[in-house]
Amino acid sequence: MKIAIVGCGALGSYYGACLARSGHDVHFLLRTDLDTVRTQGVQILSPTGDFRVHPKTASSPSEIGACDLVVIGLKTTANAAFPELIPPLTDARTAVLTLQNGLGNEESLAQLLPADNVLGGLCFVCINRIAPGVIRHLAHGRIVLGQHLRTPDARTHQIAQIFRDAGVPCDVAPDLAHAHWQKLVWNVPFNGLGVASAAGLGSLAASRVPTGLGLAPCRSSDQLLADPQWESWVHRLMLEVIATAQALGHPIPHDYAQFQIDRTREMGAYYASTLIDFIEHRPLEVEALFIEPWRAAQSAGVDVPALDALCHVLRDLAGRNGQVIELPST
Repeated sequence: MKIAIVGCGALGSYYGACLARSGHDVHFLLRTDLDTVRTQGVQILSPTGDFRVHPKTASSPSEIGACDLVVIGLKTTANAAFPELIPPLTDARTAVLTLQNGLGNEESLAQLLPADNVLGGLCFVCINRIAPGVIRHLAHGRIVLGQHLRTPDARTHQIAQIFRDAGVPCDVAPDLAHAHWQKLVWNVPFNGLGVASAAGLGSLAASRVPTGLGLAPCRSSDQLLADPQWESWVHRLMLEVIATAQALGHPIPHDYAQFQIDRTREMGAYYASTLIDFIEHRPLEVEALFIEPWRAAQSAGVDVPALDALCHVLRDLAGRNGQVIELPST
């Protein structure tokens, strides 16, 4: 297949490299790492085996042209660029798969493309970009695929098989929305509290970051779970996400929270993507990861005080990096 990778950070580069290694015609759409990847390729450092691939590279989508499959690994803060980036890569046959976090990404793509061509994928993987063109894969890697607003068709199953053939465990979800809420059970606490830990527990209790507060070092996943008070916040947030999902018709059991906590202990010292963005002074994915679930809870009549407090603290902390975030009225 001819495949375009849009958003070649840790996520896009890792899965794009796996697809290239299996023999597909893979094109990386790049900005900052263009020269490095063009000359040196992409190197994956992994406990399952290191490897290097040399995908085709381009600085604009028009250089690539229409593809069989477009894989989006962009941060959701870049979704405003969809109208510029995606149409030149597609025609009537192109499947577009977003591997982005949070809610609302498939809906944004469906404004540009036939809804039947829009797929979503949830990635359960620990990876970091440690240098231009160098990705460290720490653990996991499974993708769960689904189709936007419908049950998966034969093409969705074919794409899942393509990932499996590339060495990536891949399942097909009968209900993509349900799968998104399952992923949010992990993403909301560990991405959110990793950042909020810079302001301390007192900020969460007050739902604001005091002016002039000096920030503490951010906490990795193992550090959050090593402290009973932070672990309590992890559990509270997970249960609020589960309650919202249940109210929306997605029957996630309450014990799924403890399952995710136990699974996270196995990861060791993992820094979630939003935490890394905060440390490196990049925009945070607050809208898709936190505010959209908060809006969903409000619309479903679910009380989510921990998520409410987290959204306010993240708004304040993002503001320190110059990012303006508007919170919905309560």
